[in-house]
Amino acid sequence: MWRFQGNPSLKHQVEALGIPHTEVGEAFANGAQVDLRYHIQNGDHLGVISVLGTRGRENFPAAAIPPCFILDNHLGRLAAYLRMLGFDTLYRNDYQDEELAHIAALEERFLLTRDRRLLMRSKVTRGGYVYQDQPLRQLHEVSRRFKLAHWMLQPFHRCLLCNGLLQPVQKEEVATRLEPLTRLYYDEFHRCTGCGQVYWKGSHYEHMLDLVRKAQAGWEGEQS
Repeated sequence: MWRFQGNPSLKHQVEALGIPHTEVGEAFANGAQVDLRYHIQNGDHLGVISVLGTRGRENFPAAAIPPCFILDNHLGRLAAYLRMLGFDTLYRNDYQDEELAHIAALEERFLLTRDRRLLMRSKVTRGGYVYQDQPLRQLHEVSRRFKLAHWMLQPFHRCLLCNGLLQPVQKEEVATRLEPLTRLYYDEFHRCTGCGQVYWKGSHYEHMLDLVRKAQAGWEGEQS
């Protein structure tokens, strides 16, 4: 039995139970599928299915471009992983909630967060609650939910620090910024067009490449 006053929207009542509207995959009233704008009537039989339990649901827009993201202050490592795969991902450790919601709406980004209340803001129309608390598991979760393997990934295309695009750079142009052993053993470099960070295929490259391969395969056989 669900008690309410007036004729509230299904969205309002779902969120009153602590469930962000972004987490609802399908909603039903009296056996018919409805959207969350449906206004509840006395005697209605209602049901909702989690977006994670809705078969075939795609969380990205039906467009020719991959999804882009904005992440809250607690998901810095996940932001780096998404950038590593080539996805346009905004992150700062000092974003305020209103700023996150505003940018997500203005730039049509998916807002990823572990704060359910943030996803309940009226401005947020695209988003996802991140259930896992470990960065690599978070990457598995987000990859599956947003079907990132659907897109032609462009790994090592963005700066892990600022999200800027990387471009090849001659060794001579960055030589003064390199440690002696790096200058000795490496010849291929990229530089961020935003913050100027320099990248090369160092000791962590093989590990990162393994993550890319798994992401491209849709994490088949991996546990979330």
